[in-house]
Amino acid sequence: MRRTSWNPAFVLLPPLLSAAAWAAWLGWDRHRDVHPDGSQTGPYEAWQVIGLVLTLMIPVYWAASRGHVASAVLGTTAGVTAAAWYDWSDDASGLFVVGVGLVAATCLVATFVASVLITHLTRGGRGRGGTRSGRPTG
Repeated sequence: MRRTSWNPAFVLLPPLLSAAAWAAWLGWDRHRDVHPDGSQTGPYEAWQVIGLVLTLMIPVYWAASRGHVASAVLGTTAGVTAAAWYDWSDDASGLFVVGVGLVAATCLVATFVASVLITHLTRGGRGRGGTRSGRPTG
């Protein structure tokens, strides 16, 4: 495994970008749709959640492809979890905690799987020599 040096950008950017993505895709929508039978859906539409997931791949790819898997996984999860907590904390029932926990667990697993795949694909089977063929350079 490649050693990487500590860089504050890898600690700060994934959570900040993730929280900003939540605000951009989901933070503005508070309207629930009431159907003729009285049932409610929302407040989010599928396209908003898909947009958020695709946008979250940017900080995950950026950090994981540079060998900072922990920053990709934990930073992205922290940003999304904090944004969900802030967005949903006005729920008087207190059940928002369950939703935030599910968001955190799902984000943790999804970013871990994505980071492992990204790391594997960006390393491209390179050997210890630093080339795809495994032959040493220089």
